[in-house]
Amino acid sequence: MEKFKIKGSNITLNRLLKLMGWCSSGAEANAVIDEGLVKVNGQTELRRRNKLEPGSKIEFNDLSVLLE
Repeated sequence: MEKFKIKGSNITLNRLLKLMGWCSSGAEANAVIDEGLVKVNGQTELRRRNKLEPGSKIEFNDLSVLLE
């Protein structure tokens, strides 16, 4: 599992997917979220701009990241 240090108090889910390189664009990030392919803390997340805080675990395909 990778770790990602966020700047500030939170980051949106679609932006994180782009920054991690898991999606090549914001539109692609929104599409995979809409399709229910992303989990946050073990739950399927459908909110594109869900604000994630340190301690959150995000999973997509066989990839996972823990926010610090």
